[in-house]
Amino acid sequence: MRNILIGGAWPYANGSLHIGHIAGLLPGDVLARYHRAVGDNVFFVSGSDCHGTPVVIRAKQEKRTPREVSDFYHEEFVECFNKLGFSYDVYTKTSAKEHIAFVKEFHKKLYESPYVYEKEAPQAYCESCKTFLADRFVLGKCPKCGNDARGDQCDVCGTVLEPEALAEPICAICKKSVSFKNTKHLYIAITKLKDELKALVDNHPQWRKNAITFTNRYIDDGLRDRALTRDLEWGIQVPKDGYEKKTIYIWAENVLGYLSASKTAAEKRGANFHELWGREAKHYYVHGKDNIPFHTIILPALLLANAGEWHLPDSIVSSEYMTLEGRKISTSRNYAIWVKDLLKNYEADSIRYYFLANGPEKKDADFSWREYVHSHNGELLGAYGNFVNRTLAFIEKYYDRTVPCGTENPQINQQIENLFASVGRQIENGVFKDALDEIFEFVRSANKFFDANQPWITRTTDKTACENTLYQCVQIIAGLAVLLSPFLPFSSEKVCKWFDLDNKWERPSVAAGYSVPQVEILFLRLDKKVIDIESEKLKSIL
Repeated sequence: MRNILIGGAWPYANGSLHIGHIAGLLPGDVLARYHRAVGDNVFFVSGSDCHGTPVVIRAKQEKRTPREVSDFYHEEFVECFNKLGFSYDVYTKTSAKEHIAFVKEFHKKLYESPYVYEKEAPQAYCESCKTFLADRFVLGKCPKCGNDARGDQCDVCGTVLEPEALAEPICAICKKSVSFKNTKHLYIAITKLKDELKALVDNHPQWRKNAITFTNRYIDDGLRDRALTRDLEWGIQVPKDGYEKKTIYIWAENVLGYLSASKTAAEKRGANFHELWGREAKHYYVHGKDNIPFHTIILPALLLANAGEWHLPDSIVSSEYMTLEGRKISTSRNYAIWVKDLLKNYEADSIRYYFLANGPEKKDADFSWREYVHSHNGELLGAYGNFVNRTLAFIEKYYDRTVPCGTENPQINQQIENLFASVGRQIENGVFKDALDEIFEFVRSANKFFDANQPWITRTTDKTACENTLYQCVQIIAGLAVLLSPFLPFSSEKVCKWFDLDNKWERPSVAAGYSVPQVEILFLRLDKKVIDIESEKLKSIL
């Protein structure tokens, strides 16, 4: 039994989740469900990112406190993740007392290391908003390529920036000019860790291509030391004399949530937290590509500088971007599909299937309502749901819901065995789309098997052949239920209950004579009118 840590990115608790968030985070739940089925000791953790400038700004806009705003969205996130079937062992928030206590102790030790020093440097301040600004909330022109850029990075040329280097700097919130005030802060000397960080990426060729490319670019362009503290009121107080009015910079505490949340999870089940972070464990980090440097540079730098025996990232599962009907998702213009609204009208497994089969795993992907409806009706319902329904409806009608006595097809059983090995291997390697495609290719072959053997004819002309066909189809359904359980947990749970199957990652078997309970249709057909209705909603926003 292996110790497996799966860390899902922590969404900012300053607004609702949209489809881009879900597309990037769903692979984490697939990993967790698969590793549990294999028998591993899984710690699947995440939480809401409650501190920092984005939450403070939202609170000012809504005339509420940052805690009120972040707690509100945290509860909304929890509800959405639950409805989507995310099987977190711990989903917490950065404002939780357990996280705050852990981060303070971690930073106390961090400040004793030779990698932390004190420096006075300019920090962006907005007179209009009356607040210091995080680097990403300063906008201006990139000094290298001249394009629009944020204070931490130019997305056009990829240059890592300091906000004071921008030409014509303005506040991202009010769009007014910012000034720079010198202030004293603690810094972590990431530049001194270049060799270790370079070795980390070089030793993990299995990382997603974008993670390797982005990380090498950050290293080759020249790493920069980063401030650990900030002049912000809403956050975790810096545990150091003389810094009582400052807080820990959000990037230096939110990634530590993987440690604090896994510690909470370990304590809940009486597991050894230090073993989870030891050499023999395996760690996955699941997020979008905009979060790559935080998981391949920032988190490892903090772990190395803390001088503990911390386990560095094994697998970086970093998705590309998700667009919407050919346009960039824009939360400020409300051009998005919000997860809370999506869940009101569509099945969770349907949503999961679309984003796992059509998501931004290897390249940017576009969500369209036309493709969503066709994917649901054509694959999920038309191929898988149809095979399950036609088989069980036939058994219900002609065999009184009793699995007939038949002979298994060795070739098909071997195909199922091979699928368990292949799909499992692909999941562990962070390849989800191809794994799901392979399962559905088998689903299509199962439908061809049913059609080719014509049980509706052999029922009267060759009873043995009919029973062999139906018996084998039941075994296929059982195998598919387990194979699809990491991807489609709700429909798989239904089928597993029908056949009294456990969730072990191996080919199951259903005995002849088993009495199948009253079954229901797995998926409802989506009316094609949905395409026009939902598309018009989006057009009205533009």
